Parts: sequence; structure tokens; C-alpha cells
Amino acid sequence: MDRREVAAVLAYTGRLDPRTIRTGTGEVGDQIAQWQELLGDVPFATEHGWDVREAIRAHVLDSPYPILPVDVARRWRAHRRDRLDRHTDPTPAADPDDPVAWRAELLHGRHAVAAGLAAPSTHRQINRGVPSRHVEDRLREVGSCIPPAVRSELAHYRPTRAAREAAVDHGAPDALGVRCEWCHADAGAPCRQRRVGPDGAARSNTVRATPHPSRIDLAGARTDGQLLDPPPLPSP
Repeated sequence: MDRREVAAVLAYTGRLDPRTIRTGTGEVGDQIAQWQELLGDVPFATEHGWDVREAIRAHVLDSPYPILPVDVARRWRAHRRDRLDRHTDPTPAADPDDPVAWRAELLHGRHAVAAGLAAPSTHRQINRGVPSRHVEDRLREVGSCIPPAVRSELAHYRPTRAAREAAVDHGAPDALGVRCEWCHADAGAPCRQRRVGPDGAARSNTVRATPHPSRIDLAGARTDGQLLDPPPLPSP
């Protein structure tokens, strides 16, 4: 900021906090010189998210102490660090075999982001963009986001899911698609094997590698359409 911008900042600060107002001519000159010395590299406002008036207003609302020029400078530095932390260097257009030009283009982009002249590059950011039509067509062709080769490699670590998928591929009913009436496992959850001790208390509750036979029969009945609605209750 130049001397005129610093004077405008002090006038705005005096309206929000009269404690910062200086009345003497010499005091005003010293105050402007002090603020300009510390805020010489701080812009008044940028196109991307910085306005010194917002920083002053935030300080007046948050702190009971009069604002100092160092408070504004610290907020500007925090703003710059936040912008650079969110910035990902795009690939320079310079020749990679020319390291001087490559580095100069990177530094130019970073300085522009830090000074508020350009927005941080977020080309690696995950956002809510519309999926590419190529990706949708490929997923529809494959049928799953997991390639078959990767699925076969994962089968060793997911035996229950692998057995379920293999049964469905061979035309067998999906037993885990229904609730187990024997162990009360919910649909999608594997069956569990309970072991009861001599005193009648459950000693373990381990996951079964295969569903209970009654659950398989229930899934087959639903697949074949053999499950009928329960009969109505007799009238009193």
C-alpha cells in the first residue's frame, strides 16, 4: 500500500475504533509512516479474497485491543499461506529440458497466487463435476468399477464375497440378499455360527464362510417366486 492507501485505511479504522485516531499533525504523520513501513508489501485489496477492510473489521470484532499494523500484516501472511497451501503447480508450458525457464514459470505462478493476482490451481481437487461420458460407457461395458483381474486377486482376502459372486455367476440364488431366519443376520451380512457352552451361554459368535442352508432355501424360493404372502389371520 502507498501513503494514500494507508491514510484511507487509518480513516476507516478510526471510524470503527476511535481509540486509533490521532489528532496532532505530527502524530498523524508518524502513524502513517509506521503503518506504511509495516504494510508496504500488503495490498489494499485483491481480486481473489483479500480486502484489508475485512481484516480490520474482523480484528475489531474479535479483539478488545486496538488494532496495530502488525495485526494486519500477520493476517495478510496467513492469507497468503492458506492460498499457497491450496495451490497445486500446473505443468509449465516451458520446455522441460530448459530448467531455468521451467523454474521461472513455476515461480511466476506461485507469486501470482500469493499476491492475489490469480486463483489457486485446483486441477487435482476432487469436486462434484459431471462424470465423463467415456467413464460411464466403460463402466457400463465392464459392469463394475473393479476390473475382473483385480477382483480375482481380492478373492483370497474376501472369501465370503467371492463365494457369493461365484454363486450368482453360476445362476445360484444370492443367499445374502435375504435375512437369515436361523442366526438373524440382516440382508447383506454373512451368517454367524454360535457355539453354546454346557451352561447354555454363548461361547463364540464367528462368521460362517457359507450361509445357513435355510437361508439358501429362502433365497431360492424368492428367486423362483415361490414365497407367497402369509395367510390372513382368522376372523374372530
